[in-house]
Amino acid sequence: MIGNSAYKTSQLRNPANDARAMAKALCESGFNVVERIHVSRREMGRVLREFGNLIARDKGTGLFYFAGHGMQIKGRNFLIPVGADIEREDEVAYAAIDAGEILGKMESAKNAMDIVILDACCNNPFARSFRSSSQGLAQMDAPNGSLVAYATSPGSTANDGDGANGMWRPCWSFSPCRACGWRMCSRRSASR
Repeated sequence: MIGNSAYKTSQLRNPANDARAMAKALCESGFNVVERIHVSRREMGRVLREFGNLIARDKGTGLFYFAGHGMQIKGRNFLIPVGADIEREDEVAYAAIDAGEILGKMESAKNAMDIVILDACCNNPFARSFRSSSQGLAQMDAPNGSLVAYATSPGSTANDGDGANGMWRPCWSFSPCRACGWRMCSRRSASR
């Protein structure tokens, strides 16, 4: 669980709250959770390594959740760390985390099922200085047995929400699957 709200420019209100709420729900459902709030690029790299080691060791369902700024550059999705110093489009690959790295960790772990939830505000906070005008995140090809969920459809932007949590987080609950006994994510209707 990574929740990044405290950006230098274009701060977000809800990602830290959303990550805490998701971590709590997952812990209560039996998941081993690595939770980090307001994470730098260096720390995101360490979290990914820790996550990869954990899912490879436990051989269960791997679930990666990111709330914060995300953007696509040339069809690749990037998760923006707190403190990112990005002035030009060609700097994103070195200052942010490529979401493909998460899928790589999952593929290496060879779990039966993996889930990536990108609860990202996809309006590019650096757009004024960028050449491309791509909005939202790009669709990703996930390995077999993987599910990638977005806060909005690929190519669209998501809203941070008006309350203590983003608009997407309250729609998820975690419960045992009757058919196989796995702890799985299941969507229930939101009351908004």
